[in-house]
Amino acid sequence: MSSTGSNISLSPKASFAIGLVGGVMVLCTVGFFILLAVVLRCDSCFAAGPGASDKAMAAEQPIAPTPTAPAPDEPSVGEITPVSEADHVRGAADASVTLIEYSDFECPFCSRFHPTMKQIMDEFEGQVRWVYRHYPLGFHAEARPAALASECAGEQGKFWEYADELYENQSSLGEDYYEELAAELGLNMSQFRSCLSSEKYGSKVSGDLSGGTAAGVQGTPGTIILGADGSAQLVPGALPFESVKMMVEDAL
Repeated sequence: MSSTGSNISLSPKASFAIGLVGGVMVLCTVGFFILLAVVLRCDSCFAAGPGASDKAMAAEQPIAPTPTAPAPDEPSVGEITPVSEADHVRGAADASVTLIEYSDFECPFCSRFHPTMKQIMDEFEGQVRWVYRHYPLGFHAEARPAALASECAGEQGKFWEYADELYENQSSLGEDYYEELAAELGLNMSQFRSCLSSEKYGSKVSGDLSGGTAAGVQGTPGTIILGADGSAQLVPGALPFESVKMMVEDAL
């Protein structure tokens, strides 16, 4: 080949190879720019890391308010059977505040609450009277028999003394103990036995139970505080002395 020659002749194979390489280079160049555009457009996605699109969608959703538990219903008082001569009352008859306790002699919570009621009577002497009514629970086998025995003792003027001892000796409840206690209190045993065996006060005990339910009592002890202004509030369960004291002070 001459150094001054201006024409270069290529074989068909060389021409094909050069054309193929050139085409590949063009395609690679175009592909590079397309890929670069995609990368730039999605740069924020890559920077945020995996799951960024899900987080962005979640951020656009309104935040639901955290659910809160409903406030517990205040215990309500229903229809209260008026205090009568048939009731057992401890304290001044003309007291400003009346506490009507529905209780069960076999209930362990009632035995714990009994000293609290005594303490309330001492703390508010002359201002409070305590009315005891029966609320024997069905799953306490000795609750009703003990209530009947206390009524038979009450027939002879010894209700409160008998009731106090029943709570003091709750583990001894039973027919033998009812007679033993009656004898200790000096009751007429023939009269007591006749009263107890005949269930003389069965209707009274049942009436107390139904009256308590109507008043809103759902368990024992259940005590209704009648205020000097005619208000009524239910003490649910065996609350401690300080809690009951505050409720009585409010009622006064």
